[in-house]
Amino acid sequence: MGGLSLQHPWAFAFGLLGNVISFMTYLAPLPTFYRIYRSKSTQGFQSVPYVVALFSAMLWIYYALLKSDECLLITINSAGCVIETIYIIIYLTYAPKQAKLFTAKILLLLNVGVFGLILLLTLLLSEGEKRVVMLGWVCVGFSVSVFVAPLSVIRLVVRTRSVEFMPFSLSLSLTVSAVVWFLYGLLIKDKYVALPNILGFAFGVIQMGLYTLYRNATPTPAPKQVDDDDAVKVPEHVVNISKLGPAAAIELNTHNPIEPGMPPLMKENSLACTSDETKGGVDKATHVEQV
Repeated sequence: MGGLSLQHPWAFAFGLLGNVISFMTYLAPLPTFYRIYRSKSTQGFQSVPYVVALFSAMLWIYYALLKSDECLLITINSAGCVIETIYIIIYLTYAPKQAKLFTAKILLLLNVGVFGLILLLTLLLSEGEKRVVMLGWVCVGFSVSVFVAPLSVIRLVVRTRSVEFMPFSLSLSLTVSAVVWFLYGLLIKDKYVALPNILGFAFGVIQMGLYTLYRNATPTPAPKQVDDDDAVKVPEHVVNISKLGPAAAIELNTHNPIEPGMPPLMKENSLACTSDETKGGVDKATHVEQV
């Protein structure tokens, strides 16, 4: 058992630390789902990040079981499967009908169809060490695609010159997690664990560099489309939940101006609309963890 052997005390230490950091990252969306539970509404949040995180955890469990010496990968990804399943159940409970159907389709396509196909192909087309190699490269490819997700956040930061949707604390934790899991893979000589975390570390450093560059910069007013679309599309496991600041709230308030000479009743309706839009804008700001 490479990960737990006393002959690899440093590997065990880094693997244990990676479990702790990754577990805390899995718990990061809890405020999101508490908000969903309180409001009985998904409030525009997306289910895709949680479905993808569940698929990732399933892949790494399968890989760890095949290799038979990756107990620390099994523990954290088993916990991830349970947590992500709970998130998805809560989402399906309070999501509107269209969002429920979309989530169900993604679950069937990715977590049943694609995972079942990977399982079938690896069992039929390879055996022994070749099966581990085939599945290992599948895990690397998927991990790289997950780590590329922060590119949308980086683009948003550069366009708006604002780090509002890229908290430094979460970028730092993801960077540290990538370093820890890279060292774990290096020490147990598992390139499939180590390789994708090099990319994760690189993106983490880029995010922290952008935070340092733009943290005191004057935000550039972004078009309404950026606020409505990009804020919702932020991967919820990569960027923590953020609330729109005063400047963004002011911009939202300008969407329903009060015209001179407007009757009192229309003014009240306009103010009510503005208040609702502001709340909606706040709720739309969204928040994968990858081993």
